[in-house]
Amino acid sequence: MTPTIKTKYREKVVPELQKKFNYANPMLVPKLSKIAINVCVGTQHDRDALTSVLEDLAKITGQRPMMIKAYRSVSNFKLREGMALSGKVTLRGARMYEFLDRLLNVALPRVRDFRGTPEKSFDGRGNYSLGLKEQTIFPEIDPDKVRKIHGMDVTIVTTAQTNPEAHELLRLLGMPFEQKTKGE
Repeated sequence: MTPTIKTKYREKVVPELQKKFNYANPMLVPKLSKIAINVCVGTQHDRDALTSVLEDLAKITGQRPMMIKAYRSVSNFKLREGMALSGKVTLRGARMYEFLDRLLNVALPRVRDFRGTPEKSFDGRGNYSLGLKEQTIFPEIDPDKVRKIHGMDVTIVTTAQTNPEAHELLRLLGMPFEQKTKGE
């Protein structure tokens, strides 16, 4: 079964972007390439904290996360080479669209005092990064069983060449960007 955001992309977003940016071919229209999610535990020496974080990440994404280890020792941070620091997941294809659908329609509306995602988080090459402060906004996570609240970084990688193209792509897909008020 095709994810709803993917059908929305094909039926509504592609024709609108093609008309707005004057693409000669529908294959030139920017699309989502991948979504990378990173969760860092830091230099805590608690092995159980990292496993619970990785379990939460696996529940959220539906994919087993990869554990990242330190490749260099830094004495000021009490960091030793080979120490487990974080976990990451790269989503592509149907899982990517399913995660984006849950992020936009379920998780972000559950954020306390949510006024939209910042528009300044584009990197200049059409990729968008978003920081989430807690994992409990996802319905897969039971707040009563959470040992420690942690944040995560979500990077949405697109094939867009410029920020305005990527902004318009994400806006048409349903990304709730901040609305500027008259006083700003």
